[in-house]
Amino acid sequence: MIFDETDRKLLSLLQQDCKRTTKEYAISLNLSVTAVYERIKRLEKTGTISKYVALVDKKQVERPFTVLCHVKLAQHTKDYVTLFEREVVKLKEVVECYHISGDYDYILKIHVSDMEKYREFMVSKLTAIHHIGSTQSSFVIAEVKHTTAIAL
Repeated sequence: MIFDETDRKLLSLLQQDCKRTTKEYAISLNLSVTAVYERIKRLEKTGTISKYVALVDKKQVERPFTVLCHVKLAQHTKDYVTLFEREVVKLKEVVECYHISGDYDYILKIHVSDMEKYREFMVSKLTAIHHIGSTQSSFVIAEVKHTTAIAL
């Protein structure tokens, strides 16, 4: 899909705050309310905007401990990959999972309350998934940058 400069500005505004009114976006973009509404509907229909969410503060919901966990499967076969992916999406502590290149097969982003809860998660949930060969965990000391916005 080809975006004009107005689409880019609108997408940036929506990524900053999608709870503003169509009228507020129209004023910012110097467009009519109808024109903004139609652009938003087109962006939704084409899948450019896939959904709207509320971003929750991890500390407020007692999940401030962030872990990046590398996972290596025992073998990189289709069955093992399929099984792992089917099981890992069920784990509520895992907020992101990427199939990656390099020494490990996956990297997981995990939010829990503390080290004890992470150990419990590893022992009872993650390593209970069959065919995991090894894991390596890194603990976030400080979050330097975190954004969900995609630069346009």
